[in-house]
Amino acid sequence: MYCLQWLIPVLLIPKPVNPALVNTHVMFMVLYLIGFFLERKPCTVCSVVFLVTVILICYSGIGNCLFWNQCETEKYDS
Repeated sequence: MYCLQWLIPVLLIPKPVNPALVNTHVMFMVLYLIGFFLERKPCTVCSVVFLVTVILICYSGIGNCLFWNQCETEKYDS
């Protein structure tokens, strides 16, 4: 579980408030995660725990997903 200490801060980095910077934030997160998985090669348990956490956060509907700005239901309400 040592490798999980490098993945948890990714979940704590806040998204920018400015919508113009969300694409840059997403690109940074994706490149960081790709680089981390290629360089550190985390164990299977840490990888599964991190991916399950990201999936639960993204599909919980609270709008804190790392990879997109808002839920699809919110896009069509306005």
